[in-house]
Amino acid sequence: MSSISVAAVLLGVATAVMVVVALVLARSRRRQARRAQELASSAQAADARTLAAEASSRTAEARLKAAETREREFREELDHLVSRRLPALALHLISSHHPVPGPLHEGGQRAGGGSEPGESADVFAPVLESFSTTSLKERRRIDAAARAALRGACQDMQALSYRLQTEIDALQHEFSAPRSLTKRLLAADHLNEQNLRLIQKAAIVCGAWPGHVRKDTYVAEIVTGASSRLRGFDRIKISSRLHAAGTGIVGRAAEPVAVAVAELMANALEHSRDDLVVDVSLIETENGSVCVTVDDAGKGMTAEAVARGTKLVSGAEQQNIMLTELGDPPSQGFAAIGRLVADYGFHVSIANPSPYGGVRAVLSIPPNLLTTIDEEAEPLSAMAPLPAVPPQVPKRPEAPEPELPAAPAPVPTAAAAAPELPQRRRREPARAVQADVAPPAARDLDPERVRDTWSQFEEGLASGRAHNDPEETL
Repeated sequence: MSSISVAAVLLGVATAVMVVVALVLARSRRRQARRAQELASSAQAADARTLAAEASSRTAEARLKAAETREREFREELDHLVSRRLPALALHLISSHHPVPGPLHEGGQRAGGGSEPGESADVFAPVLESFSTTSLKERRRIDAAARAALRGACQDMQALSYRLQTEIDALQHEFSAPRSLTKRLLAADHLNEQNLRLIQKAAIVCGAWPGHVRKDTYVAEIVTGASSRLRGFDRIKISSRLHAAGTGIVGRAAEPVAVAVAELMANALEHSRDDLVVDVSLIETENGSVCVTVDDAGKGMTAEAVARGTKLVSGAEQQNIMLTELGDPPSQGFAAIGRLVADYGFHVSIANPSPYGGVRAVLSIPPNLLTTIDEEAEPLSAMAPLPAVPPQVPKRPEAPEPELPAAPAPVPTAAAAAPELPQRRRREPARAVQADVAPPAARDLDPERVRDTWSQFEEGLASGRAHNDPEETL
C-alpha cells in the first residue's frame, strides 16, 4: 500500500508540476505574443514615419523646384517687361498702331508667389499702369513747354512778316519804280504771304490766336484772299452761287475762316497733280449758312487718313493732341483747323469723296457768323467772283378774262346829277401775281474814280519814262 501511495503522490506531484509548467508556458506565450504585437506596432509606426518622412522630403523637393521655376519665370518676365513691354507701351502711347505684348508666360504670376489654375493675373499690370500715367504726364509737360516756346517764336516772326508786308505794299504803290522791280516786289510779296501762312498755322496749333484783326468782310473776298496765300493759286477756280453779293463774315471770324479755307485749299493743291484744277464753290443753304466747298481731283484719302483727319478737324479733342502725334515733320493743317473750329464755331467736313475722284472738303459758316455789308458804302473787290444769277421761276399763265358786251350809254336824268350814294359790290378773288426775279444788276463804275485811277496810271508811266530806266534801254 505504501508503494502505491508513494506512486500516487509522485503522480500527483508530477501532474501538479506539469500544470504549473503549462501555466508558466501559457503565460510566457502570452507575453511573447504581446511583445510581438508591440514589436509589429512599433515596426508599422516606424514604417509610417519613414513614409511620412519620404513624402515630406518629396513635397519639399517639389516646393523647392516650384520656387526655383517661379523665380526663373519672374526673372524672365522682368527681363521681358524691361526689354519689350515698356518700350512697346511708350510707342503705343504715341500711336495705337504699336501693339503692347502680353506676359511671357501664360497664366502670369500672381503677387504672393502662386497662381490659381485657369486664372490669369499679371503681377506687372500696376507697373504698366503707373508707367503709362507717368509717361503721359511727362509728355504733356514737355509738349506744353515746346508749344510755349514755339508760340512765342511764331508770334515774333508773324509780327515781323506783317511789317515786311507793309513795306513791300508801300513799295508797290510807288509808280516811279521800274516794271522789273515791280515784278520782283510782287514775287517777294507772294513769298512773304506763303511764309506768313506757315508761321500763322504753327502759332495757331500752339494755342495762339490768328494774329490779324479784320472788319466785316465779304465771303467772296475771304475765299479769294485765302487762295492768294498759296503756291499754285492759279490752279484754283472759284465760283460763287451766293444770291446776295453783300453776304459777309463778321470781323471776329473773318481771319479764322480765311486760315481754315487756305489750309483746305493747300491740302487740295498738295494732293493733286500740278496740271489739275481745284474747284472751289460758295453755296448758300436754306438754313442760312454759307458753305465753301473744295473739290480736288487727286487720289483721295485712305479710310484711316479720313478717320484721323475727321478727328483733327472736329475740334473735339484739341487738348489731348500733342505735337509729337502730328508726324515727322508734323502735319499741322488739320490740327490748326480743328483748333479754330473749337474756338469760333464753324464746321469742317472731309469725309465725303469728290466727284472728280479726290476729296471734298466743306467748310460751313453758321448764320451767327454771317452779316450783310452795304455794297454802296463798301463795294466788292474786282478780284472776287460775282454772285450767281438765281434761276428764273416760270410764270403761271393767267386765264383770259371774258369780255363783257358794251353797255348802252345811260340816259342823263335828274337823279344822275345828284351825288352818287355808296353801293355794295361783289368782291372778286385776288389773283396771285408772281413777279419775275430780276438778276442782280452789274456794279456801276464811278466815272470820277475811274478818271482818277487812269490819271494816276498815266502819271506813273510818265514818271517812269522820265527816269530813263537803264534796263529798258538795253
